[in-house]
This record gives sequence, structure tokens and C-alpha cells, in this order.
Amino acid sequence: MIIEAKSLCKRFRDVVAVDGLDLEVEPGRCYGLVGPNGAGKTTTMKMIYCITEPTSGSLRVFDLDVISHPREIKARLGVVPQENNLDPDLSTSQNLKVYARYFGISKDVAASRCQELLEFMHLSDRADSPMPALSGGMKRRLILARALINDPELIILDEPTTGLDPQVRHLIWDRLLELKERGITLLLTTHYMDEAQKLCDEVLIMDEARSVDVGTPSKLIRSHMRPYVLELRAERGRVADILSRFGHLEHQSSGQNLYFYGNATEEFNGLYGAYPDVEHLLRPASLEDVFLKLTGREIRQ
Repeated sequence: MIIEAKSLCKRFRDVVAVDGLDLEVEPGRCYGLVGPNGAGKTTTMKMIYCITEPTSGSLRVFDLDVISHPREIKARLGVVPQENNLDPDLSTSQNLKVYARYFGISKDVAASRCQELLEFMHLSDRADSPMPALSGGMKRRLILARALINDPELIILDEPTTGLDPQVRHLIWDRLLELKERGITLLLTTHYMDEAQKLCDEVLIMDEARSVDVGTPSKLIRSHMRPYVLELRAERGRVADILSRFGHLEHQSSGQNLYFYGNATEEFNGLYGAYPDVEHLLRPASLEDVFLKLTGREIRQ
């Protein structure tokens, strides 16, 4: 295993951030950690890349203990943090070359690697640009390039596409899939369930510091959802009327939105006929449906 955690716990005084987590990540796969804010995802990540020490339990990366071998582990992984922590006083290429020095990479090798990574992330024309001249999407692509400077075996990505436009998100997705094809292991946290469903071979859902369930996206969907979902968006006055007539069907509600679940599309025919003017969407069940079913729809933080 690239990562193996057993009964992993992290406490900050009276706050339990991670509680008894078991985790196994195989080489060359993309493993996702998803959960509401405060579920313990980022704390788990920080323990894996040796920034935060576990309180109890065991955690091994590359079959090395994170407490006794942090330097060896850090040398073999790349990190894409939540925040944009590029050096504002350096240009695009300088951010990569200076970072390469931390890994003892020679000047010539760093220059060649920098050029290769800027091309990989579509940033070649911005090599000499100062940080204030880069857009948010460019900075996120540069941070991913920086995480690759040491040719890592494992890349840890903490919400890598938050706040990005669809074009940049899809570019990053394509690059991550390409990295996985090269045999690089990816550990990803994200609030976008479509991202997790598209990229991840396996997903662990966390809530309140614990694991709720783990499996492939398709297995999680099959285990917890019916195959089809009908979304309805109705005026508040009509929600009660719809539920009085069709509340016997499996459903969830959130404000003006209703979600009905069925094994076949024909189960919703009565709804279509009774409320033809209500905005609706019939679609297959998704990982987001599983996430909301297991963790709830209420706002946490």
C-alpha cells in the first residue's frame, strides 16, 4: 500500500478531528476523501504529508512511519494545498525553480523540468509573468506544476479545483487522469461530487471525524440509492400538495426542491401527469445523492 492507516486518531485538546480512521490506498490509483466541512479530511491529509502528527493509531506512507520518517516521505510526494501559497515576489518559472532547490535538484535539471511542467499545464507563455498578473486558474495550475517538480510517486490534492471555471477544471481533470495513467498515485479531497465520481477509483465518505462508507463510486451508488432520481422545483405552497399526493414514494426535500427516488422511470409517470408545469429533471442517481443521503443536507459550518 502507498498509504495505510489503522485506527488513526487526531485530537486538538477537546476536539476530535479524526476518530479511528482506517485507510488503504493502492499504488497508481486515485483515492478520494469527501465529507462536509469539518469532517476531518484536511487533518487526515496533513497527517499523511507529515505536517501534523497523529495522536494515536498507525499511519504509514510508502511503508514508512510518518512520525519517524517524515523527511523520506516528503521527498517522494507532491502537495497541492487548499490555499494559493505561491511566492508573490517571484515569476511563474522562478516559483518552480526555487521550489526545486528544496529537493536538491540541480539548476540545469530544474530548468528543464520547469519548461516541461509549464507546457504540461499550458503556462509556457506565462513563464516570466509576475504573480499579480496571473488569474486564479493560472495560479492553481502553477501549484499543480510545482507539486510535480520532484517527480513524486504520490500527489496529495486538497480541493484543487475550488472556485475555478469549467474550462480550467476540465483541464486539471485531464492532467490528473494522465498522471494516473503514468502510475502516479493521487489522494484527492473535493466538495465537487462530480469530480470525485469522474476521477476516483475509490471514495471514502467522512462525517464528524469518522468514516461513513468506502467503495468505488458505482458501488456506493448501488448500495445506497435507487437507480433514478426525479428532481422537482416547486413554489413553497405547492410542495406540501405534492407531498400529500406522492409522499408515499421515497423522497427527500430541501426548501423548494424535492427529490424522488425510484427503480424505474415509470414510477414517476403520475408525478409528470399531475404537475406538468413544475420544473423537473429526471436523471440517474449520482455520488452527490449518496453524499447527501449519508451526511444530510443541513449546513455544518
